[in-house]
Amino acid sequence: MSTQEQKVAIITGASQGIGASLVTAYRGLGYAVVATSRSITRSEDPEILTVAGDIADPETGVRVVDAAIERFGRVDTLINNAGIFIAKPFTDYTDEDFATYLGINLTGFFHITRRAVPHLLAHGDGHVVSITTTLAEYADSNVPSVLAALTKGGLQSATKSLAIEYATRGLRVNSVSPGVIRTPMHAPETYEAMAALHPVGRLGEISDIVDAVLYLERAPFVTGEILHVDGGQSAGH
Repeated sequence: MSTQEQKVAIITGASQGIGASLVTAYRGLGYAVVATSRSITRSEDPEILTVAGDIADPETGVRVVDAAIERFGRVDTLINNAGIFIAKPFTDYTDEDFATYLGINLTGFFHITRRAVPHLLAHGDGHVVSITTTLAEYADSNVPSVLAALTKGGLQSATKSLAIEYATRGLRVNSVSPGVIRTPMHAPETYEAMAALHPVGRLGEISDIVDAVLYLERAPFVTGEILHVDGGQSAGH
């Protein structure tokens, strides 16, 4: 049973992959969790509240944060994990692709984060973490991905701006910037080619990203950080 002293994390894109593992990790820290995605189903754990919804819909962010306050009474951490990545030559992107990227990667971030911030400030140690991509900063001719750079790069800029805006008010804001991670998003037949993007010569694992998020959660002197977890991709080739 949750109490007013128990910390609460909101995790978007929480039905599979990195998001689902983050739910498990935060429960392991003793947090209650509000987990959201379009396809999420009810949890048998009374300390996990699931809220189904499309993060691109501004009302989803409102519903998720309101549900967290109604059920648990507070919000301490927001993890903006929901995201989309499709590699295409620039002129092959469609208007629909553009709208989808903006909706999931930026609109969703904006509305849920704006709604959550007043609650994150309430206890003096709030935290926002966004999952971005190294390709937002370090382009690769083998992976044309302008819309990922446009939107996830926007999240990285927002991370630094928000970190400075709230640095004296007890709210830290950070990002984790992955390389290619072995998740359900990627087909197994693409693993070899994608592993070659990393100087270490392999894909990252979901646990690598979870560990990075947990590091940031436990690092009270770290804010405005873009933590690269990318097998050396951001260092060079």
